[in-house]
Amino acid sequence: MTQQTSRDRLEDALARIRDPKGEGARACLTVYEEAARAAADAADARARLGMPLGPLDGTVVTIKDLFDVAGEPTRAGSTIRAEAPPARADAPAVRRLRAAGAVIVAKTNMTEFAFSGVGLNPHYGTPGNPADRARIPGGSTSGGAVAVADGMCEIAIGSDTGGSTRIPAALCGIVGFKPSQRRVPIGGAFPLSFTLDSIGPMAASVADCAAADAVMAGEEPATPAPARLAGLRFGVPQGLPLADLDETVSARFAAAVELLQKAGARLSDEPMPLLSDMLRINAVGGFAPAEAYAIHRDDLAQRGEAFDPNVRARIERGAKLAAADYIAMARERVRLVAAMDAQLAPLDALVLPTTPIVAPRIDEVATPETFGARNMALLRNTSLANFFDLTAISLPLPREGRLPVGLMLVARNGADRRLFEIAAAIERLFG
Repeated sequence: MTQQTSRDRLEDALARIRDPKGEGARACLTVYEEAARAAADAADARARLGMPLGPLDGTVVTIKDLFDVAGEPTRAGSTIRAEAPPARADAPAVRRLRAAGAVIVAKTNMTEFAFSGVGLNPHYGTPGNPADRARIPGGSTSGGAVAVADGMCEIAIGSDTGGSTRIPAALCGIVGFKPSQRRVPIGGAFPLSFTLDSIGPMAASVADCAAADAVMAGEEPATPAPARLAGLRFGVPQGLPLADLDETVSARFAAAVELLQKAGARLSDEPMPLLSDMLRINAVGGFAPAEAYAIHRDDLAQRGEAFDPNVRARIERGAKLAAADYIAMARERVRLVAAMDAQLAPLDALVLPTTPIVAPRIDEVATPETFGARNMALLRNTSLANFFDLTAISLPLPREGRLPVGLMLVARNGADRRLFEIAAAIERLFG
């Protein structure tokens, strides 16, 4: 069978984006048809000459709406920035993707300013979850996850401040990766939190995520060799990460743990007292609200009514945090990051549900109260990796019924490549 060319795969992706019965109009806010065709044709020409640029050459990629692309405003899912001055240059991550031959087909929808795990966007519409269009896609990289799951791209690039690649990946049934924070340059990505932001990929496979991550990190891409599961040491965090799981998540997580044990992995219950310290610091105000308020306070004062009300409420929390409290919070986080690193040193990874609930219905997050409760639930497990500056990946668990569930692996800062090897082994175990 003749292998599909990059141009063939791109045209299929474009057809899915344009399909009036699909989610393309809500998932993809800017479509680069002609530029993508030129990039795909160039990749195919290199392939015919036997001179590909690497594993990403010719791959169809989308980027989140918060990345700078030269010559156009960076909206970050808002209407406020739709008329912003055009970016002078591509974001470094985007530039590296292009240099590796990636075919960038679209900018994808997102929660306004990336500030929720739900994925709603009242300005541009909310793309429906591929498993059930009446349900949320997860956020904040909502359009990217839907684009991958619906075949509008092969890899989606997002940001992750509290779970924004892993939550939508889990709810949409794909793989989502959060790197160690400084692994990928965050310049040219409209910020939510200078302290917590990171950039990561989503895709249908661990290998595709690993290739995109390596390119954006400036490393040589290599397909991760699956680790030997027998003897690996996995900690199962006790307490809050396993509290109040819905029935679907609880059952599938238990089944995953059993599969890992049968494969010879060594699983142990892991007390997590440091999570109480994280919750205490976040109760003071948290980094994301404080830093988001510093970024948006002028627009809030002048055009507050133009914000998504749910996003505005979260940002305005940052106005109440005193500078002395912020400094104390930042200093204590340094201590806690070191303490968590020491706790994880004997383990290969933590294993826990990515989210404690499956994707809620869109009508279940229609009020500020229901939105707030579901948003906190969705962010609860993923946010620990950002706060403690760890690397993490969400893998889709074997499907039993319609709604996807994610399994999250969390490892020490700098263990990104090893985490991909472990994830590749578990991906193969799950089939």
